[in-house]
Amino acid sequence: MTWIRAAAIAAVVYPTVGVSFSIPPGMSSSHGVAVAWRLAAWLVAAVTFTAHLAYEHVRLRNPPLRAAIHSSAAVALGAFLLAIWVNVRLHWAPQQSPLAPLALILFPALAGVPAFLVGLTTLAAIRRLAVTRSARRLEGRVP
Repeated sequence: MTWIRAAAIAAVVYPTVGVSFSIPPGMSSSHGVAVAWRLAAWLVAAVTFTAHLAYEHVRLRNPPLRAAIHSSAAVALGAFLLAIWVNVRLHWAPQQSPLAPLALILFPALAGVPAFLVGLTTLAAIRRLAVTRSARRLEGRVP
């Protein structure tokens, strides 16, 4: 069950990055600095997702569908943890939103489904490319 450990690590990285990279822009007075911090957070999340996909596919040798499911589950779990953080933080806010609990459903769905589609499409394309290359090599060797 090593995939669960990898998914748990990635699931903790996503909200940690989201929360920690959102703090500095709030302290800065420049809009450009805030945008740079947001882009950095996206980059770190993208690298984490790519590393998790690669680990699932290369190291664990999972087929594209299974690797995409595991990676997107980590994204959805990370989004759920972020939604919990948002709800806890809003609990202490002077004005509470009655829609905040909806984030517990929407965050994982809006993050996990696209992550699954991107992961499956990417890994399927990589696998197809590898099969095509293998076939071309074999064609060259056949008399």
